[in-house]
Amino acid sequence: MKLAIISDLHSNREALEAVFADIRRRGVTDLVCLGDVIGYGPDPEFCVDLVRGHARWCLMGNHDEALFRDASDFNPHARGAIAYTKKRMQPRWWSSSEKRARWKWLRNLPLKLNEGRFLFVHGSPRDPVREYVLSTDGILNPDKLRAIFETFEGVGVAGHTHQPGIHDESLRFRALEGATELVVSLEPGKRYFINVGSTGQPRDGDNRACYAVLEDQQVTWYRVEYDFRVTQDKILRTGVLSEILARRLSVGK
Repeated sequence: MKLAIISDLHSNREALEAVFADIRRRGVTDLVCLGDVIGYGPDPEFCVDLVRGHARWCLMGNHDEALFRDASDFNPHARGAIAYTKKRMQPRWWSSSEKRARWKWLRNLPLKLNEGRFLFVHGSPRDPVREYVLSTDGILNPDKLRAIFETFEGVGVAGHTHQPGIHDESLRFRALEGATELVVSLEPGKRYFINVGSTGQPRDGDNRACYAVLEDQQVTWYRVEYDFRVTQDKILRTGVLSEILARRLSVGK
């Protein structure tokens, strides 16, 4: 197995294009997405179309779900972005078949998938869409993390927190810490919980797009530079999306 995994694209066309180019350069042909294709950013249609056309499958993220449910628990910036995206993407009776197909695809995304010893979710095995498995849980909330580890066998793979790294059964979290590439071995018979990071809105202090390549016995993270200033300018020119959503792309927070 050699599987490229993207997550939390958040309508960031420039980051997604850069990551796709890097995946192709490495010769990886199998691609999946762990959700949050939309939200925050200015290019939801482009990101949906690229994932629909190239990913073998995609999971439901909490921002994807919010298009069809309630976003009242989101912060105002995220809630505003959902309203912006819904206004652009929700089909009306006169809408094109292409627009209807995007909407149907998003609405029908699965919540989780298993492949061999790997369990794929957006959030956590306990709540595939909304629960956060934080990098600090092993220190600040170990009982929560132990309970999560008890809900799956093998290797859990998620996104959602926008913080790439891996928990092992000792509850220790290993982060990238600014590395352009990080390889971690996955020992047979042991459990791990992997976060692949965010392609479109990193939050670990590194503004480069992030994705992971999963193999049977190891996982590798890659950071990819892209022109975030183009995305920032698009966000500001919407006149609707919050300036904070543009600013955070430059600092990776």
